[in-house]
Amino acid sequence: MSNRSAGQSGSVRWGDVVFSAIAAVSWSLIGMAGTAALGLHLLEADSAGELGPMTAALVALGAGGSVTPSGDVSVFGLEGAQATTAIEITPLGVGLVGALLLAWFFLRSLRGAGVVVTAAELLARVGAVVVLFAALMGGLAYAGQAVITLDGGDLGLDELPGGGDLGGVEIPGLGDIGDIGGGLLPDRLGDLAGADAQVGFTVDAAPTVLGGLLWCLGVLLVALLASRRTPLPRGLDAVHRVVRPAVSAVVTVLLVAVAAGLAAAVYAAAGDPHPRRIAGAALLGAPNGVWLGVPLGLFVPWDGRATGALANLLPDPLDALLRVDAHEPVTLGRLAELDSRVWLLGVAAALMMLYAGALTAVRTPFAGQASPPTAGGADGAG
Repeated sequence: MSNRSAGQSGSVRWGDVVFSAIAAVSWSLIGMAGTAALGLHLLEADSAGELGPMTAALVALGAGGSVTPSGDVSVFGLEGAQATTAIEITPLGVGLVGALLLAWFFLRSLRGAGVVVTAAELLARVGAVVVLFAALMGGLAYAGQAVITLDGGDLGLDELPGGGDLGGVEIPGLGDIGDIGGGLLPDRLGDLAGADAQVGFTVDAAPTVLGGLLWCLGVLLVALLASRRTPLPRGLDAVHRVVRPAVSAVVTVLLVAVAAGLAAAVYAAAGDPHPRRIAGAALLGAPNGVWLGVPLGLFVPWDGRATGALANLLPDPLDALLRVDAHEPVTLGRLAELDSRVWLLGVAAALMMLYAGALTAVRTPFAGQASPPTAGGADGAG
């Protein structure tokens, strides 16, 4: 009875609010930093520059921030406006780890607050987490500044057959590199082989703080809607009965899809001469590829464009499709014309939708079933 009285009194326990926010944000950023650092190390990126600033920049990108490159980036095929445009690619592997930790600690603090939670306390807890997270994202703008030195000799490109002349060298799924893009890629690799370039990067403060704030709000909102055991304020019983089962099912399916993508990466790494690189790429970007494949498998078209030398490093057959014609949308059928195995993506997406529907049905309470304890329905604890 004391918990119910405390929950309905409207008082906010600020000490508990602040300490729980510190725990949630700290563990979230620790997880993101650890994932980013491990991924960069597996990709051997720390051999080209300091791991600390690169990790800070990757964490900022993982939480919706942006990074601006500087220096000699022409060796990557970036010229003109492309060389000064902010990088806003999100490594979802980093962001997913941070989101899971942030959501887990935030929801745990709400469950530990008592049998019920008032709207005032919920807003206070959300506000404390968001403000602290945004403040620490601003700190990444100062830590995420460094210069990476690219030595073509260290990259080993000068040891390729022909000393950079890649005609006759074949890559599975790409064919003869000398024929790709009219010989553009060999020219760029030749530049890299003889390059001694310095590329700098700077985390943009304002976009990173704003992006981190919106990212944090989105994570907390999804966490509240997906959790079926966390109490809600008065009048939100309908959210628990109708919204939460569907959201929790979709979140579960998306996480299972990422797990399947990581398993596929482990299988690919087992037979590859550079397993560490595959592991690092999967750790940082597995959700990017998996969640892009889900809508494609559901026959949702995507618009894409591939230009420059680095466009040739897109996965097969997407690279070939975007090089041939970027004016038409990317669809499952067009990809299947280049590789018939892509149709399996449609089958996997259909199974995911069936799984999500079954989970939603199982998790939806029957009419008249007791609701979880809230300020408006605390008597439904059983």
